[in-house]
Amino acid sequence: MNKTIFQFLKEQSCAGICCVDETGKPYCFSCFYAFHAESGLLYFKSSKESHHATLLMQHPFVAGTVLPDKLNALVVKGIQFEGVLLDKEHPLAKNASGNYHKANPMALAVPGEVWTIRIDSVKMTDSTLGFGKKISWQREQENQAAAFEIINNLNLN
Repeated sequence: MNKTIFQFLKEQSCAGICCVDETGKPYCFSCFYAFHAESGLLYFKSSKESHHATLLMQHPFVAGTVLPDKLNALVVKGIQFEGVLLDKEHPLAKNASGNYHKANPMALAVPGEVWTIRIDSVKMTDSTLGFGKKISWQREQENQAAAFEIINNLNLN
Protein backbone atom coordinates (compact mmCIF):
# COMPACT_ATOMS: atom_id res chain seq x y z
CA MET A 1 0.00 0.00 0.00
CA ASN A 2 1.17 3.53 -0.71
CA LYS A 3 3.12 4.93 2.26
CA THR A 4 1.09 8.17 2.43
CA ILE A 5 -2.21 6.25 2.49
CA PHE A 6 -0.81 3.75 5.00
CA GLN A 7 0.36 6.52 7.36
CA PHE A 8 -2.93 8.41 7.12
CA LEU A 9 -5.01 5.32 7.95
CA LYS A 10 -2.72 4.44 10.89
CA GLU A 11 -3.13 7.95 12.36
CA GLN A 12 -6.95 8.11 12.24
CA SER A 13 -9.55 6.23 14.25
CA CYS A 14 -13.04 6.67 12.77
CA ALA A 15 -14.51 5.54 9.43
CA GLY A 16 -17.82 5.96 7.67
CA ILE A 17 -18.79 2.66 6.03
CA CYS A 18 -21.58 2.06 3.54
CA CYS A 19 -23.30 -1.18 2.59
CA VAL A 20 -26.55 -2.01 0.80
CA ASP A 21 -29.73 -3.84 1.71
CA GLU A 22 -31.51 -6.51 -0.33
CA THR A 23 -33.14 -3.85 -2.56
CA GLY A 24 -29.85 -2.05 -3.24
CA LYS A 25 -30.70 0.85 -0.92
CA PRO A 26 -27.53 2.22 0.72
CA TYR A 27 -27.02 2.20 4.48
CA CYS A 28 -24.12 3.97 6.22
CA PHE A 29 -22.66 3.68 9.71
CA SER A 30 -19.72 5.15 11.60
CA CYS A 31 -17.25 3.15 13.63
CA PHE A 32 -13.90 3.24 15.34
CA TYR A 33 -11.38 1.11 13.50
CA ALA A 34 -7.89 -0.35 13.62
CA PHE A 35 -5.81 -0.69 10.47
CA HIS A 36 -3.42 -3.52 9.59
CA ALA A 37 -1.21 -2.10 6.84
CA GLU A 38 0.72 -5.23 5.93
CA SER A 39 -2.44 -6.93 4.69
CA GLY A 40 -4.60 -3.87 3.97
CA LEU A 41 -7.23 -4.81 6.54
CA LEU A 42 -9.57 -2.56 8.49
CA TYR A 43 -11.08 -3.93 11.71
CA PHE A 44 -14.15 -2.59 13.50
CA LYS A 45 -16.29 -3.80 16.40
CA SER A 46 -20.06 -4.09 16.33
CA SER A 47 -22.92 -6.19 17.58
CA LYS A 48 -23.85 -9.14 15.40
CA GLU A 49 -27.49 -8.05 15.80
CA SER A 50 -26.94 -4.50 14.48
CA HIS A 51 -28.69 -3.52 11.26
CA HIS A 52 -25.42 -2.99 9.39
CA ALA A 53 -24.01 -6.35 10.54
CA THR A 54 -27.11 -8.10 9.21
CA LEU A 55 -26.74 -6.29 5.88
CA LEU A 56 -23.00 -6.99 5.66
CA MET A 57 -23.51 -10.71 6.20
CA GLN A 58 -25.89 -10.73 3.21
CA HIS A 59 -23.97 -8.30 0.97
CA PRO A 60 -20.28 -8.11 1.96
CA PHE A 61 -19.14 -5.37 -0.44
CA VAL A 62 -18.52 -1.99 1.20
CA ALA A 63 -17.39 1.52 0.43
CA GLY A 64 -16.23 4.01 2.99
CA THR A 65 -14.47 7.20 3.92
CA VAL A 66 -11.92 8.26 6.50
CA LEU A 67 -11.35 11.90 7.39
CA PRO A 68 -8.75 13.30 9.78
CA ASP A 69 -9.72 12.96 13.43
CA LYS A 70 -9.00 16.68 13.73
CA LEU A 71 -10.37 18.60 10.75
CA ASN A 72 -8.56 21.63 9.36
CA ALA A 73 -10.76 23.74 7.07
CA LEU A 74 -7.69 24.89 5.12
CA VAL A 75 -6.42 21.39 4.36
CA VAL A 76 -8.44 18.95 2.28
CA LYS A 77 -7.40 15.43 3.24
CA GLY A 78 -9.20 12.11 3.37
CA ILE A 79 -9.71 8.78 1.69
CA GLN A 80 -12.45 6.89 -0.09
CA PHE A 81 -12.14 3.12 -0.13
CA GLU A 82 -13.84 0.01 -1.46
CA GLY A 83 -13.53 -3.44 0.02
CA VAL A 84 -15.20 -6.63 1.11
CA LEU A 85 -16.17 -7.97 4.53
CA LEU A 86 -14.28 -11.19 5.25
CA ASP A 87 -15.89 -14.16 6.95
CA LYS A 88 -14.57 -14.57 10.50
CA GLU A 89 -13.10 -17.95 9.46
CA HIS A 90 -11.10 -16.41 6.61
CA PRO A 91 -7.34 -16.79 7.25
CA LEU A 92 -6.82 -13.00 7.08
CA ALA A 93 -9.50 -12.47 9.76
CA LYS A 94 -8.07 -14.91 12.31
CA ASN A 95 -6.26 -12.24 14.39
CA ALA A 96 -8.96 -9.57 14.03
CA SER A 97 -9.89 -9.33 17.70
CA GLY A 98 -6.28 -9.16 18.92
CA ASN A 99 -5.32 -6.53 16.34
CA TYR A 100 -8.40 -4.41 17.03
CA HIS A 101 -8.10 -4.53 20.82
CA LYS A 102 -4.37 -3.80 20.68
CA ALA A 103 -5.23 -0.50 18.98
CA ASN A 104 -8.40 0.09 21.05
CA PRO A 105 -7.88 -1.56 24.46
CA MET A 106 -10.87 0.20 26.06
CA ALA A 107 -13.10 -1.66 23.58
CA LEU A 108 -12.51 -4.85 25.58
CA ALA A 109 -15.18 -3.53 27.97
CA VAL A 110 -17.72 -3.21 25.14
CA PRO A 111 -19.60 -6.31 23.97
CA GLY A 112 -19.56 -7.15 20.28
CA GLU A 113 -17.63 -8.91 17.57
CA VAL A 114 -14.64 -7.66 15.63
CA TRP A 115 -15.22 -7.62 11.88
CA THR A 116 -12.61 -7.49 9.11
CA ILE A 117 -12.78 -5.52 5.87
CA ARG A 118 -10.21 -6.25 3.19
CA ILE A 119 -9.54 -2.93 1.48
CA ASP A 120 -9.30 -3.43 -2.27
CA SER A 121 -8.93 0.14 -3.53
CA VAL A 122 -8.25 3.59 -2.09
CA LYS A 123 -8.39 7.10 -3.50
CA MET A 124 -6.81 9.70 -1.23
CA THR A 125 -7.09 13.46 -1.58
CA ASP A 126 -4.25 15.35 0.09
CA SER A 127 -3.96 19.08 -0.57
CA THR A 128 -0.73 19.25 1.48
CA LEU A 129 0.93 17.59 -1.55
CA GLY A 130 -0.56 20.14 -3.97
CA PHE A 131 -4.05 21.47 -4.64
CA GLY A 132 -6.43 18.61 -5.47
CA LYS A 133 -3.63 16.03 -5.34
CA LYS A 134 -4.97 12.48 -5.53
CA ILE A 135 -3.17 9.24 -4.70
CA SER A 136 -4.69 5.93 -5.75
CA TRP A 137 -3.98 2.37 -4.71
CA GLN A 138 -5.56 -0.90 -5.86
CA ARG A 139 -5.07 -4.44 -4.66
CA GLU A 140 -3.79 -6.87 -7.30
CA GLN A 141 -6.36 -8.11 -9.79
CA GLU A 142 -6.22 -11.73 -8.61
CA ASN A 143 -7.32 -10.60 -5.15
CA GLN A 144 -10.27 -8.76 -6.70
CA ALA A 145 -11.38 -12.06 -8.26
CA ALA A 146 -11.52 -13.61 -4.77
CA ALA A 147 -14.06 -10.97 -3.69
CA PHE A 148 -16.32 -11.87 -6.61
CA GLU A 149 -16.01 -15.54 -5.65
CA ILE A 150 -17.31 -14.67 -2.17
CA ILE A 151 -20.43 -12.99 -3.55
CA ASN A 152 -20.99 -15.80 -6.07
CA ASN A 153 -20.85 -18.35 -3.24
CA LEU A 154 -23.39 -16.30 -1.28
CA ASN A 155 -25.73 -16.21 -4.28
CA LEU A 156 -25.46 -19.99 -4.75
CA ASN A 157 -26.51 -20.73 -1.16
